[in-house]
Amino acid sequence: MSAANSSTQLEKRAKNAVDPVEQPSAEWGWHGSFPRGREIGGWFTVVAFAVMAFVGNHVAETERLWLLGITALLVIVLIGERVRRRTSWRR
Repeated sequence: MSAANSSTQLEKRAKNAVDPVEQPSAEWGWHGSFPRGREIGGWFTVVAFAVMAFVGNHVAETERLWLLGITALLVIVLIGERVRRRTSWRR
């Protein structure tokens, strides 16, 4: 195997390929992440927090402010992740 052949094999290797030597769990099962499931779970959490903010037995407004603040932060993160994923080919 020559050095030129090695470099072309590295260039052809998929970007997200998992090497079983580095991560042994890839050998016996699927190894990856759940980007779609993570997004669905995030939006479900946003809806749940919004419902909890307005339907509940809040004595003071502190609980509602915390819930709405965390909800807003989560929405910003979810939208930012979606934009980053859509524009990742431009980088």
